[in-house]
Amino acid sequence: MTNVEWSAWEQKVLDTFIDGDRILQLPAKRKKRLVLLKWLTALHVPDDVKITHADFNRMLQQHYADSATLRREMFEFGYVRRDRLHYWRGETPLNPVG
Repeated sequence: MTNVEWSAWEQKVLDTFIDGDRILQLPAKRKKRLVLLKWLTALHVPDDVKITHADFNRMLQQHYADSATLRREMFEFGYVRRDRLHYWRGETPLNPVG
């Protein structure tokens, strides 16, 4: 897992929507949802490693049944990139500067 510094607010979001390693529900608010996507990225998407589509899907399903939504949003918000066969760490920083 990538070492991420969580703000007090982000930690509260994680505590509210995650039980153990399961996402209880996806927050309706985008800002809170981004915290969960950041958590998943830090947990499972190392720098400079490509993950097969099947492995990435299995990893997401460990945390939430609707892995397609997680996968799509992780891509749309830049946490992961993809090609036809693989996913890898995207350009969105996990610890933004400033």
